Amino acid sequence: MPSDRQTDDSSVSRSALGSISLWLLLFSLWLILNSSLALPIVVTGAVIALVVDWIFMRRSGTWWNVLLTPRSVLHFIAYTGVFFLELVKANLNMLRYVYSPRIDIHPGIVRINIRLKSPIGRLALANSIALTPGSLVMAIKGDALFIHWLDVKTLDPEIATEMIAGPFEKHLGEVFG
Repeated sequence: MPSDRQTDDSSVSRSALGSISLWLLLFSLWLILNSSLALPIVVTGAVIALVVDWIFMRRSGTWWNVLLTPRSVLHFIAYTGVFFLELVKANLNMLRYVYSPRIDIHPGIVRINIRLKSPIGRLALANSIALTPGSLVMAIKGDALFIHWLDVKTLDPEIATEMIAGPFEKHLGEVFG
């Protein structure tokens, strides 16, 4: 059985690795969004990423417990592709509703089950669902999300889970746990 010191050391090193991975993610996003490697932009991005990283790690400690591995990076890239595809499909569906001479929708609230355990994974899933037109996350209770769905196809939680969260959960589970 590990001693308390060994447990503390491993949590500290895991927290430090999580902090580094969060800083790398934030700094990379800054560089991508600015599309420049000019020295003032790089320095500003590094400082902003460091401050945001410090705030997150100070307030929550283990909230960001994501380690960057080749596998998690590949799954994040796959998730980004899946999210983009689902976003395009949802927007085309909305376009169909808008230009249809007769709107035939059945709005309602459905319950879906969440298999993700980490808070950041659940947050990413809820945001992914909310950012696709036609769905809005209304509440998170335990292992369930309550979604306002513009055109309800089913009230069965298992089928609704596969239809709404299925495309995202596999990859988010590999990245965030």
